[in-house]
Amino acid sequence: MFKELRNLLSFLTILPFRMDQDLLSDCARFMFLFPIIGALIGLLAGLFGWVVFSFLPGLVAGALVLGVLLLLTGLHHMDGLLDFGDGVMAHGSAERKIEIMHDQLTGAGGLTLGMMTLLITTLALAQMNAGIIIQAVVIVEVAAKLSMVVGAWAGKAVHQGMASSFLEAMHGSKGSLRLLAALAISFGIALPLLWVKGAMVVLAAVIASLVMVGVSHRHFKGVTGDVLGATNEIARMVSVVVLVAVI
Repeated sequence: MFKELRNLLSFLTILPFRMDQDLLSDCARFMFLFPIIGALIGLLAGLFGWVVFSFLPGLVAGALVLGVLLLLTGLHHMDGLLDFGDGVMAHGSAERKIEIMHDQLTGAGGLTLGMMTLLITTLALAQMNAGIIIQAVVIVEVAAKLSMVVGAWAGKAVHQGMASSFLEAMHGSKGSLRLLAALAISFGIALPLLWVKGAMVVLAAVIASLVMVGVSHRHFKGVTGDVLGATNEIARMVSVVVLVAVI
């Protein structure tokens, strides 16, 4: 289990853990542990937030907390969000949209979606304070990582690639069990921290993920790695907005 957790940390964060040749297979089989990695990322960013919210205005502190979250994850999912925005806004067939997603250039769709996601997330985080920021960021990042597990379970692969191994692992009877394990972990973290409010945030991320899968199937006839990355960012935004609403 230590090797698998190390591979998960090296895959989802920039923390200096050595990855090995079993990286993708381990991460796919143990995808249900994504929320635990999210809790660790959230704890690190939340502790940083507790410091900055004690000394800085909320808007500045919120922007810095989001910056730390993006830094800890290496901006991997943000790249997927930009590609997803370009693909959804493009005209043409599903194949053409996927081709545009793989283009290295960022268009108006990706730029606008990226800016709006970052802006809304920052403004929502700015509504927190030092007394709740740690619990809030932990739950929000748990929910974001859970959303990718749900997306892999609910979606179908467009083609063979990095994402297909995750989708294959999350299908069938074992996939359903892994989903239940991820849900149990997520609610097991959220409920002690913020009780019903925490559970509502996790539920919001699940709904956001299912919506993303629906949009992806409509535009791309399936789910890609970029879609899963975009789901992480969108679900984080939705989760923190819902948290602001309920607290």
